[in-house]
Amino acid sequence: MTATQTPTLIPDTTLAKEATDILREHGTDLIYNHSVRVYLFAAEQGRQAKLRFDPELLYVSAAFHDLGLIKAFSSATERFEVDGANAVRQFLTTHKIPEDQIQVAWRAIALHTTPGVTQYMEPEVALLFSGVGLDVLGEGFDTFPVEVREEIVAAYPRVDFKEGIVKAFFGGFAHKPGSTWGTVKADVCERFISGYKSPNFCDLIANSPFPNSIRH
Repeated sequence: MTATQTPTLIPDTTLAKEATDILREHGTDLIYNHSVRVYLFAAEQGRQAKLRFDPELLYVSAAFHDLGLIKAFSSATERFEVDGANAVRQFLTTHKIPEDQIQVAWRAIALHTTPGVTQYMEPEVALLFSGVGLDVLGEGFDTFPVEVREEIVAAYPRVDFKEGIVKAFFGGFAHKPGSTWGTVKADVCERFISGYKSPNFCDLIANSPFPNSIRH
């Protein structure tokens, strides 16, 4: 994989084009625009931080990061992040990408909604998380170059994005709300499923089949 692409451009490689084709075939316009924005935001963040990262691997990770929300890639029980990570593993394995790079892409996607961890991992993992955080939550909005941000959004618009992405999240795991336990996506299930409440960790401890030992 090449590490010489200009960060604010989509890598012009066969692998990147095939990833785009898969994203276009299976994703919605909202997921497509979001995924490309995530890459462009992440790549610019990497450039600003002077990180050495693989643009092609980062782009493929961004292209696949929400495919676990799509029926064709969704499992019955796994977290949608893991479904997307498994899909990128299959894609990269087919292209005979080295295992260490496959594992980086897998971790980037599997952890892209997990705060407090990715900043200590490979640049591609950290950048995918920060790119998602910027596009979905506006994290880093004030420190990101205004002209670059406006150019990216003009090319890949955020049409009804705030409402649409939440509905896309729910549509991806409405059939398996339990898979969101312990993640930020549990909030989505509580918002859209009447009466649903994610299991409480303290209650789970209290209801463990292990009794406390008797104090001697």
